[in-house]
This record gives sequence, C-alpha cells and structure tokens, in this order.
Amino acid sequence: MDQTNDADLRIEHAPTTLRELAVDRIRQAIISGRFTGGDRLVERTLCDQLGVSRSVVREAIRYLEAEGLVETQARSGPMVAKLDWGRAQQVYNIRRLLEADAAAACARIADTRIKDRLRRALTNLEAAFSDAAPSRVYEATTEFYETIFTSAGHDIAWEVVQRLNGRISRLRALTLATTDRRISGPAHMARICEAICNKDATAAAKAVSDHLTEASEIARRLLENEK
Repeated sequence: MDQTNDADLRIEHAPTTLRELAVDRIRQAIISGRFTGGDRLVERTLCDQLGVSRSVVREAIRYLEAEGLVETQARSGPMVAKLDWGRAQQVYNIRRLLEADAAAACARIADTRIKDRLRRALTNLEAAFSDAAPSRVYEATTEFYETIFTSAGHDIAWEVVQRLNGRISRLRALTLATTDRRISGPAHMARICEAICNKDATAAAKAVSDHLTEASEIARRLLENEK
C-alpha cells in the first residue's frame, strides 16, 4: 500500500456530529431557561424541534445525564434536572477549592507567556460581556479559567471542572441575569488576572474566593426564593 501521499487523507478537523449538535442545542436551551427544571424531555417532540432521529435524541439525553443537566425517572422518563440550592452550593464549594488553588499556583509561576495568554483571555471575556451574547460569555469565561488551570499544570482539576461545566453555566446564567452584583463579572476576572500577573498567589486565591462568594450568595437567594 502506497503511503507516500497520506497527507491528503489526514483529517485536520473532526466533523461535528449530529449528536454533538443536538447536545449543544439542548444544553443551551437548559442553560438559557427555555427548558426549566422539571420539564419533561419528550423524545418525539425533541425529534421534531431538532430535526433529528430518535436515536440521536437518545444519545444526546444520555450525554446530558452525565453532565447532571438531565435526570431520568422510572415513570416520567427524562426531564431537566431541578436546580436547587443544596446542589448549587456543592458546585460552588468545589469551584472555590479548585479555582482558588489553580489561581494561586498560576500566580507563582506566571511568566511573560502566561501573562500574555491570560490578558488575551480577559480581553475576549470583556468583549463578550460588551456584546451581551450569553453563549459568547460562557465560552470566553471557560477560556479564561482554562488558561489559568492549564498554565498552572492543574490538568486533572480542569477535567473535574469541565464535568461540572453544564451546571456551572446554568448557575452563571442565573446570577448574570440579576442587577444586584456588587462587582461585575469582568471586574472580578480583572482582579484575578491582575493578581496572577503580579505573581501574588494570596491575592489571586482571594480574588477567586470573593468572586464565587458573591455569585453563590446571589444564587442562594434566588433559588431559595424560588423554592
């Protein structure tokens, strides 16, 4: 078999599958609140809404179950997982531990390359907030934190955060919709960025903790009032 011209066979970019598209559409519908906690996810209805087969919908639902956004009950079938303060508090506590530790570690080793990457990520995040496009805000925020975790070498911790990303984005959408933030999201991120670039590990960890403490308090109030 002639392998001299294998370059033209190489797949440079993996194609987006129907399942991935379906997962993304349903996930965004849950995060945005279009599908709310307790809503049944009827396969036939989703097939019509998404324009895909039932097998694709079933795969997407299984994937979103793993993210904690969907729950399946014996009698009711799959439904959007309810968002309550008990679960949200656990997510915030995990984030506080992992993100504060990663920010401190990143600050200790921050060199010119890391600082440049983080400042670019902050610029992208600020632009996303200015555009007020929720999907861009979630992507830019994820990029900002990914830069911190990967620069610090906290790859396993980042994998844990990614598994929680659906729930994190859902809580982020909840808190960003309010107007009672003492400090805006970009301002918090700027403080984290500044502390890391100043190689101040203590200040970086505190900036992360302050940000999550404020966000969690807003989420607690909203979720408890909703209950």
